[in-house]
Amino acid sequence: MKLATYKDGSRDGQLVVVSRDLSTAHYATGIATRLQQVLDDWNFLAPQLQDLYEQLNQGKTRHAFPFDPAQCMAPLPRAYQWADGSAYLNHVELVRKARNAEVPATFYTDPLMYQGGSDDFIGPCDDVVVPSEDFGIDFEAEIAVVTGDVPMGTPADRALDGIRLVMLANDVSLRNLIPAELAKGFGFFQSKPATAFSPVAITLDELGEAWDQGRVHLTLESTWNGRKVGQCEAGPEMTFHFGQLIAHICKTRNVRAGTIVGSGTVSNQGVTDAQGRTEWPKGYSCIAEKRCIETIQNGKPSTGFMKYGDTIRIEMKGRNGVSLFGAIDQKVVEVEG
Repeated sequence: MKLATYKDGSRDGQLVVVSRDLSTAHYATGIATRLQQVLDDWNFLAPQLQDLYEQLNQGKTRHAFPFDPAQCMAPLPRAYQWADGSAYLNHVELVRKARNAEVPATFYTDPLMYQGGSDDFIGPCDDVVVPSEDFGIDFEAEIAVVTGDVPMGTPADRALDGIRLVMLANDVSLRNLIPAELAKGFGFFQSKPATAFSPVAITLDELGEAWDQGRVHLTLESTWNGRKVGQCEAGPEMTFHFGQLIAHICKTRNVRAGTIVGSGTVSNQGVTDAQGRTEWPKGYSCIAEKRCIETIQNGKPSTGFMKYGDTIRIEMKGRNGVSLFGAIDQKVVEVEG
């Protein structure tokens, strides 16, 4: 099934069920008003939502209405936890290579992860509001999962059973603030403003065979200012699958229902030609990676970060060519006043 949260003036919005083709929706009020309620009581409420979803797809609901992504908040407008990984090691390798640094051996056995702000997510069509262009505004196209309860110590294979929903994310980064923050030894904070998520979150069965061994084997498209810059394959090069990311979190703590876990920037390896020059035909899912590629190829970056008025669209289509989650479609704007 597919679930979204409509804006209603409150912090948590109104839960709606969305049809498979994203054309219509129906309020879930008679079952649950908020997504967190469903996550807290999944085994009882999810089957009822599934019934409503099937009726909606069959055109049998009395109060369906046209689905409008612009009316959506993030599917889970605020969460108890937002933990973002860096599961695509190619991204880390590019960043390190661009500054002539080695990737530590532990990076290949133990996932990288940071704890992001989870009190103020933004909707898929909401503006990205940034105080200054000088901060180095960047998008990051990612996949994220929402979990149920996962007990401390759960191994990676069983942690996959805790996944309830999948969605897309734009984990906005302010690149020029990152070096000083990391130099303090405590990680990201001001450099990671509010994250945006796709209009809908979907259950794993909606992915069909594309969901395999904790990975989504589909193409993630990134379109910057109307130009498609990334068509990255999300499955094959995901070094750590979602079960491993969840297991990493619950090594020393319980993971509770409503936790969101991100994949990190979806990234693909380059292809080296007969002359020894490497190209990246799949493009990129963040500008920082493009700048690293330029540094490796030409000795310095030539692509600037985002400016006010820039747009970013992030979308993933099924093997039938139809959008699965709806699109994140945002514009970068200055703080008013």
